[in-house]
Amino acid sequence: MSTRTENATARPQLEGARDARILLVEARYYTDVSDALAAGAERELAKYSCTVERVTVPGAFEIPSAIALAADHYDGFVALGCVIRGETTHYDYVCGESARGLMDLAIQRRLAIGYGILTVNTEAQAWARGALDRGDKGGDAAHACLAMIALARRWRRA
Repeated sequence: MSTRTENATARPQLEGARDARILLVEARYYTDVSDALAAGAERELAKYSCTVERVTVPGAFEIPSAIALAADHYDGFVALGCVIRGETTHYDYVCGESARGLMDLAIQRRLAIGYGILTVNTEAQAWARGALDRGDKGGDAAHACLAMIALARRWRRA
């Protein structure tokens, strides 16, 4: 198990991502961690004057389905949640299938999706990655979504 302390990732200024319509899809299983991830994402999206709608789903497994249902209505999506390893293999299925589902959507439907689902061993690791003053992975996921929107807009203009 890593003892590394998470630090926020540098986020370069993006051209072409302003005023995007973003759907934040949030698994609320670990509510406090989810709130921290959402706060980071919303803070990053506000820097680019984005319109943000926030919806919740029961768990990380349901995030790809929610994005698929909303695919035609937004410029981009931010997937937020937390999966903490337990005593069974359930963790492996939820982590793997939610990540695979989001990647399939991004590639097959050409969606801009920021991945902010924490997959950790302990709640302390979740906080190291999710807290605004530490890892701010919600902000990172929002920034990744905006970067992909900027690329899509650039290539649509070309």
